[in-house]
Amino acid sequence: MPSFDIVSQVDMQEVRNAVDQSMREVVNRYDFKGTDTRIEITDEGITVESTSDHRVEAAIDVLKGKLVRRKVSLKSLSGGEIKPVGGSRSRALFTLNQGIAQDDAKVLSKTIRDMKLKAQAQIQGDQLRVQAKKRDDLQTVIAEIKALDFHVPLQFVNYRD
Repeated sequence: MPSFDIVSQVDMQEVRNAVDQSMREVVNRYDFKGTDTRIEITDEGITVESTSDHRVEAAIDVLKGKLVRRKVSLKSLSGGEIKPVGGSRSRALFTLNQGIAQDDAKVLSKTIRDMKLKAQAQIQGDQLRVQAKKRDDLQTVIAEIKALDFHVPLQFVNYRD
């Protein structure tokens, strides 16, 4: 029976490359001179820190531009509220969303059932497996899910005939 998996993954190598490019640009740009602005990947996620809220916002714009250029979806970022830290510095912390949450998987599964196709969706941890008797039904499911514009980035992998 043909099947495929719906997953939400982020290529961490591309994220690292985007953060490195952003840091290089921030170091070399004239408007960031003397601000000690830093963009780093930490255990919690991506940290952007600078001397003022405006500098943090500008560094976030640089980071988002580099992520988009490296084809990392901005839907995978969450958080990013600018908070003051000690010594007149500000910081924003972004976390990377990996996997499909249980509630989101239920919504996707219900959406697939509501299509009235002979396709079944099973929740398997942080991914969703979709099976159907016909490839055309699977292709219809993929097209409908892509058109949904879900709030997390979705990839369709492991297509088996």
